[in-house]
Amino acid sequence: QVQLVESGGGLVQAGDSLRLSCAASGRTSRYYFMGWFRQAPGKEREFVAAIRWSGSSTYYADSVQGRFTISRDNSKNTVYLQMNSLKPDDTAVYYCASGGGDYDDPEAVNSWGQGTQVTVSS
Repeated sequence: QVQLVESGGGLVQAGDSLRLSCAASGRTSRYYFMGWFRQAPGKEREFVAAIRWSGSSTYYADSVQGRFTISRDNSKNTVYLQMNSLKPDDTAVYYCASGGGDYDDPEAVNSWGQGTQVTVSS
């Protein structure tokens, strides 16, 4: 089992930037991807971005493409989500996730972090 701990959320204004971090521990080598999902009040959890543990492939939701960047540091077992040009619609709880199936499918996630709140004011 992989344990995931997020950090870096907060309250910012529209146009600002934030960087989220997700530190993984446990049997991380078994998992195929790590990624970020988010859930706004009254909405379903949605895919944001993902990266594979090996190689350079990254994946983004259309809504964040060009504004968010996912990266990893394998030596630290840590994944980052750099969020630029934040909008009020980005307000949500952001969850780190790891799994071995489809990177954008919440049902394929094996481990979830506890979540970190990101609030963007207009």
